[in-house]
Amino acid sequence: MNRKHRLTSSTDFKRVRRTGQSYAHPLLVLVVAPNNLGFARFGYIAGRSLGNAVRRNRAKRRMRAAIEQYSDQIRPGWDAILIARPEILSAPWQQLVQSLGQLLKRAELLDDSE
Repeated sequence: MNRKHRLTSSTDFKRVRRTGQSYAHPLLVLVVAPNNLGFARFGYIAGRSLGNAVRRNRAKRRMRAAIEQYSDQIRPGWDAILIARPEILSAPWQQLVQSLGQLLKRAELLDDSE
């Protein structure tokens, strides 16, 4: 995903966490809030409950790769944060992609043109 499509500033993360709507799954939590831009941005959080830095970075890499599966279907104008839960590290790849798709559909971030 292009660098401009990532949330990087702490103020953006705080705004999305404070004002956004959250959707939970055993592998991930998705928090979404509207932005005034012509594209969607994503941020990734892997807390210390996942383990050391190697495990946290692996979880974030898996989330970034999974969101690539849906990058051409995501509606513009939204900021979203994906929060990893500990089960993400042991989940099979297809299960991770399917759970992300379910969260995106529940949040109505996927285009209906499919």
